Amino acid sequence: MPELIIFVGLQAAGKSTYFREHFAATHVHVSKDLMKNARDRDARQLQMIGDALAAGRSVVVDNTNPTPAVRAPLIAAGRRHGARVLAYFFETTVKDAVKRNHGREGKARVPDVAIYVTARKLVPPSFDEDFDEVRVIAPLPDNA
Repeated sequence: MPELIIFVGLQAAGKSTYFREHFAATHVHVSKDLMKNARDRDARQLQMIGDALAAGRSVVVDNTNPTPAVRAPLIAAGRRHGARVLAYFFETTVKDAVKRNHGREGKARVPDVAIYVTARKLVPPSFDEDFDEVRVIAPLPDNA
């Protein structure tokens, strides 16, 4: 049974690094950050998820996905394709995310205000949203 893993967390919380270290060999990587030229990134994301799950492939959605409203269409897509739907919540403080963000270069670095805006909206995932599993990923060490 394919999995749909939905990452939830602030920018610079370690989501993309975690994907590379744990899922790159086994799961399709879907990230709006990689869709710079897509006209409707939400629609493109759902299409990519649906295509992969329909082909029996597991997917990781690597975005901030801060609210239940943002996550609901993703969960619904997973359910439509009979996938196990998991949330991975990346715990980190705003202070640590801003610090790690300052260590990024080029397009990987986001304006600090984006982290603060996401933090205000961030609602940890819960089983009430129809996840099969919710995992909490501990904060990155200071040297990450």
